[in-house]
Amino acid sequence: MLFKGLKVIDCGSFIAAPVAATMLGDFGADVIKVEPPGAGDSYRTLWSAPGMPVSDQPYNWMLDNRGKRSLALDLRQPEGQEVLHRLAAGADVFITNYPLTVRKKLGLDAARIRALNPRLVYASFTGYGETGAEVNKPGFDLTAYWARSGLMATVRTDANTPPARGVTGMGDHPSGTSLFAAILLGLLQRERTGQGTQVGSSLLANGLWSNGVMAQAALCGGKYVPRPPRDQLPNALVGYYRCGDDRWFVLVSSNEERDWPLMAKCLEQPELIDDPRFATQADRYAHSRELIAIFDAAFASRSRDEWRRRLDEAGIVFECIAELADIPHDTQMREAGVVVPFEDDGAPTITSPMYVEGAPKRPPRKPAALGQHNEELLREAGYDDAAIARLRAARVVA
Repeated sequence: MLFKGLKVIDCGSFIAAPVAATMLGDFGADVIKVEPPGAGDSYRTLWSAPGMPVSDQPYNWMLDNRGKRSLALDLRQPEGQEVLHRLAAGADVFITNYPLTVRKKLGLDAARIRALNPRLVYASFTGYGETGAEVNKPGFDLTAYWARSGLMATVRTDANTPPARGVTGMGDHPSGTSLFAAILLGLLQRERTGQGTQVGSSLLANGLWSNGVMAQAALCGGKYVPRPPRDQLPNALVGYYRCGDDRWFVLVSSNEERDWPLMAKCLEQPELIDDPRFATQADRYAHSRELIAIFDAAFASRSRDEWRRRLDEAGIVFECIAELADIPHDTQMREAGVVVPFEDDGAPTITSPMYVEGAPKRPPRKPAALGQHNEELLREAGYDDAAIARLRAARVVA
């Protein structure tokens, strides 16, 4: 394993920071998840919240906290902070996304933690960055990533519809991947200098990066063109269409001169190829609404599976717009190693989105129960039976 022997402390909550630790664990790191006693990380129970997919399994926790050892530790007490400091003194990476003011109260701010271990890579994740007037503003992916970046206003069907709602974790997961990359850079710097460092990222930075093309246009003084309704798009060969079974696909012509006659033949309307309204690309753009209407009528005549077969055979770039219920049956996701089985019971899960040749990932293991590894971790930190008993009596550990 690439990171065998690397010790990581995950002292974060919800998704964006902890998922960076999960990815390190995928490649062999020993990840210690630190949670408050009692309910633990409140992300444990998100799966049962109103509006979330109904399941008898905590799917969100399974995905984002697999393979970690769990330590239930009360960091409000000095004795709890002492336990954390002992662990941090022997760790390689310390990850947190607690608010900056909370970090100081709990003894896990960068200055204090880094002083314990000069080789430690301290990974900090925030909502809005660590400088500026809004450093203490609470941030979630729906707010700091999705709304503030302009994505929420931009990603909607057209300018006349309300801003688009995000879905759980859609900003957190890519932001966690950025933090993972920052940690690797920190480890590389440590390898070259022998010294640890602080690395970080934020939801604000990742949201703007995700919307970078449009945001850079705004920074360059560009004038934003509002999205037209679907049936008024400027190019019929780049759009999305409803099939006869009410399923959708998105069409993206990468070589329109090649694709146009192929598309006309797929539709069984070869006469369109030389129709003066559509003969050239400029003609098709000028008459895009008419061509979209023709496409709409044709695609509504058959099922999506039939159109999928026809478009695949023609070599036209498109993709079915999947419903969530389609994902468990997507064979390509399994064959490409994107969906993999849990080691424990073979149930499927989603692996981290990268690979390294010659460095296999650890088979994913189901998440630990809250505080499952308390005793072994306390012993690793140097506590004997009597000391562990005192910590339990004081409810420092669960």
